[in-house]
Amino acid sequence: GGNTILRQLNHANFHLNDIKEIFVTHKHIDHLMGIIWVVRAICQLMRDGRYEGDVHIYSHDEVAPLIKTLSKQLLLKNQYQFVDDRIHLITVHDGEERIINGRKTTFFDIQSIKEKQFGFCMELDHGEKLTCCGDEPYHSCEEAYAQNSKWLLHEAFCLHSQADIFKPYDKQHSTVKDACEFAEKLGVQNLILYHTEDKNIQQRENLYSEEGRHYFHGNLYIPNDLDRIPL
Repeated sequence: GGNTILRQLNHANFHLNDIKEIFVTHKHIDHLMGIIWVVRAICQLMRDGRYEGDVHIYSHDEVAPLIKTLSKQLLLKNQYQFVDDRIHLITVHDGEERIINGRKTTFFDIQSIKEKQFGFCMELDHGEKLTCCGDEPYHSCEEAYAQNSKWLLHEAFCLHSQADIFKPYDKQHSTVKDACEFAEKLGVQNLILYHTEDKNIQQRENLYSEEGRHYFHGNLYIPNDLDRIPL
């Protein structure tokens, strides 16, 4: 949600110069504020003549204006000058298709009841696809995108056995069991669980894998920060 994203990108050996396409799902603070730091850092590189090309930031019609307003109010003039000129804030709509990194990508409204939020589905090789469902439980409106995905990114706030402790449903989140049942029903090959509680971070992978394997028979991933998953 803040400048930690810059440190993590550095630890992951991702240089900002290599980042040209960005997607922001919604305007909750923990999903939005990091982008302001990224924009600021890229603007500094552009100002110093150390950034090649342009950046495209995709989001829905509530997020894009907010990013622009925050950038205008928080960045220096010699940084903000690149917004709209070389940093393009692109508003996408439900069902809209764009070619990103040479691949057809479809954005879709997940029909959140908390805050307007979009996911995306990107075509991979051989007709396969990667689908991101945002940070809420799967909704039926996402079926056409999520079904038969080779890769599905889905939140799982906690173990189902600990739902009484973390109360995921009060926050419009799901459990490991919920996410795995959805993925199994949808014929997903690889399920990546994220957006979790972190009270027992050292044992999370083992605990989530143990619960999830009873409900999902594909490949289950519970990554830590900086883990790499080859697609």
